[in-house]
Formats: sequence, C-alpha cells, structure tokens
Amino acid sequence: MNSTGTAMAMAHTLATAGDSATEPPLTIGREAAREAAERELSKQIYAEHEPGLVRRVFTWVIDRVFGALESVAFHAPGGWLGLLIIALLAIGLLLALRLRLGALRTARGAATGALFTDRPRTAAEHRAAAEHFAQAGQWDQAVQEQLRALVRSLEERALLDTRPGRTAGEAADEAARVMPALAPRLRAAATTFGAVTYGGRHATPADHHELRDLDTTVLRTKPDLTGAAR
Repeated sequence: MNSTGTAMAMAHTLATAGDSATEPPLTIGREAAREAAERELSKQIYAEHEPGLVRRVFTWVIDRVFGALESVAFHAPGGWLGLLIIALLAIGLLLALRLRLGALRTARGAATGALFTDRPRTAAEHRAAAEHFAQAGQWDQAVQEQLRALVRSLEERALLDTRPGRTAGEAADEAARVMPALAPRLRAAATTFGAVTYGGRHATPADHHELRDLDTTVLRTKPDLTGAAR
C-alpha cells in the first residue's frame, strides 16, 4: 500500500473512533431493568444476610407493642409517667381485690365452722404442719392442724366418712360413737379448736400437747363399731 492509501486508512480509523466516543450511552427498558434487578437480588449472597422468620416476627410484635404503648402514653395525662402511674394503680387494685376475696373465703369458712377449709391433705401432712407450727411457737395453728390430723386419721381408717364442711363439734360427736371412752377429751378438743379458730382465744403449749397426746391415743384405740351402728 502506498502512502496515500495508508493515510486514508488512518483517517477512516480515527473517524470511526470519534463516532464511538460521541455516541450516547446504551439504555434498556423499565421491564428489562426490573428483571435484571430481581435476578441480582435473588443471588444467595443477599439471602444470607436477610433476618430469619423468627426475628422478623419478633421485630414485628415489638414494633406493634411499643407502638400501642406510645399511642396510650401520648393520650394519657403526663405521657409515659402518667402511663406508669395508671399501671401501678391497676396493679394495686388487683392486689386489693385478691386480698379481699381471700378475706371473704376465710370469713365464709368461719361462718360455717368447717374443720377443713383448704385442699384435702393427709393426716401425716396435717401432723407435719402442726409440728412445724409448734416449733415456731405458733400454737393457734399447731392446735388447728393437730385436730385436723386426728379427724383425718379417723377418715383414713374409715371410722368417719369423708364429708366436706364437717365442723369440729360434729367430728367429735361422730368420733365419740366409735370411741366412747374418749368422748370427753374429743369434745374438749373440739371446744378448744372452736375457741381458738372463731372465738379469738389464743392456744397455749398445753393445748397443743393435749391434742397431740389425744391424736396418739386415738391411733392406738380399738374402735367400738357397735356404737357406730346406733
């Protein structure tokens, strides 16, 4: 190729390069861009950094709870402080109601004079409770639990029927039919129980010792079943 041909070829190359440099950038449609973005985001590297389902649910719940609290605090007098005061008042009312219901149950048990006022327990459990109260010097409770142990042991021996609502006096009268020799002591024990539980009198160590001895004697006494038939 001569020098003229070479120059023409170089001029053509430069012209083509100049046209490419001034050409506008390549553009794609909206739908194609969306599909390209979806393909990119579907790669594993993005999924690895997403929060798990449990975390997303937990975050959603926390957002809703705090959103509700913020809404309440915004409308409550005093904001968050007012909301705290309202919550404390509500807790106080619930505690007062709980104590009141407990007092009503206690008063109802006292009115009926029932010997057993809580869940059924064995004679051994009542004896253990009586011993615990005695060691603590709580003689009122020790006397109550000791008589309950005595009556429950008679029920466990099938000498008395298991009857909710039975009073101490009724239990003493029924026990006296099968153990007539112990009738005076049984009735005296019931009287002590009633005076301590409902009469405002405080028991003494001697009261507890008498009931504990009576409980032991009842366990060793052979019942007179002919008296139960009458």
